Amino acid sequence: MSLWLPYALVLILAVGGYVLWQSRRQRTHAEALAVAQAAGMAEPMSLHPVVDPLRCIGSGTCAQACPEQALGVIGGKAVLVDAAACIGHGACAAACPVDAIQLVFGTERRGVDIPQVSPQFETNVPGIFIAGELGGMGLIRKAAEQGRQAIDAIRHRPRGAWPLDVVIVGCGPAGLSAGLAAMEQGLQFRLIEQEASLGGAVFHYPRQKVAMTAPVTLALVGKVQFTEVAKERLLAFWQDIVERTGLPIQFQERFLGATPEGDGFVVRTNQGEFRCRSVLLALGRRGTPRKLGVPGEEQPHVVYRLTDPEQYAGQAVLVVGGGDSAVEAAVAVAEVPGTTVTLTYRGEAFARVKPRNRERLDTLRKRGRLEVLLRTEVAQINTGRVRLTTGDGSQERLADAVVVCAGGELPMPLLRTIGVAFETKYGTA
Repeated sequence: MSLWLPYALVLILAVGGYVLWQSRRQRTHAEALAVAQAAGMAEPMSLHPVVDPLRCIGSGTCAQACPEQALGVIGGKAVLVDAAACIGHGACAAACPVDAIQLVFGTERRGVDIPQVSPQFETNVPGIFIAGELGGMGLIRKAAEQGRQAIDAIRHRPRGAWPLDVVIVGCGPAGLSAGLAAMEQGLQFRLIEQEASLGGAVFHYPRQKVAMTAPVTLALVGKVQFTEVAKERLLAFWQDIVERTGLPIQFQERFLGATPEGDGFVVRTNQGEFRCRSVLLALGRRGTPRKLGVPGEEQPHVVYRLTDPEQYAGQAVLVVGGGDSAVEAAVAVAEVPGTTVTLTYRGEAFARVKPRNRERLDTLRKRGRLEVLLRTEVAQINTGRVRLTTGDGSQERLADAVVVCAGGELPMPLLRTIGVAFETKYGTA
């Protein structure tokens, strides 16, 4: 019996250590969830995981697979502890060994509008198709597959006398795949993108964020074997595809609407009107960035999302906004050596900012790396300077760059004017 005692002690220590580690981990996850709930940030904004507690075995593989650390384990079950960090790529669902995770839109308290589409991705308006994130599919692989399948349905619709078979709106995974499929099928098409670059929502991920994907087949390209890839590499790969195939993309062209005309449509953009048989909307759910509506806003040094803080090294940067995105942008730029950062917000306080972002903001303020101006609005943007209005009058600040984080105008109202019907999802797939 004494010969087994050392082994028993080792086993007891190992089990005890594991139990202690699990206890600490679950306590950390519980604290993260409490912080999110206290900040009013516990409601997911888009596609997100729902865990079946009867199936979940608490292995934690889903939490380990999530690069954003949005999932945790509490009480032996997986829980979405940081809803604001979740981007819906589905890595958790793929990693779950017992299929206990389903990706859904909306919650019991907050519904999310999803367009009604047929199995061929056609809406209730004949000739209007929707693929990708706007239609409820944020996963890169499936969004790309939807874009290809939608084009396959469109090519079977007779063109008639229309100059274009289809106008494709958006150049994220679904739009890019649709454009390649349209080229392969010999369709006459116009692919437009309101931004200055391709990538859709992926383009606006922070630097080096992992874009979780799976092997996907693209027209003219074949099977792409990526399984886990950082944003920059994925965008570079897509850009290489565009250059190799000669895929024509009209950048900085914004979709303004589509009016039925006969058996087709007149599509309006900021570049003109285009007549086509079908329209494929491969838009994201982020919508169009909300602008300030002030003189000088259209200058190239004004942007609406922060993608690479390092590009502002040595510059004076003005960040506009009062939410987490604005605070995170200001903090990220302030951490770059040589920057001078000012965060301006028209409100009296940052009411809906997560505590950890508030702490980072306060730390940088105390170190003199960042200045905060409340009850202040941008009145005019000039080259190198910005004029601000305050309760006491106005003042000017140096600004080599301006980052506006004022939210977005979702595309739903525009689609409703076209006649597209929506279904409100309350925590369903």
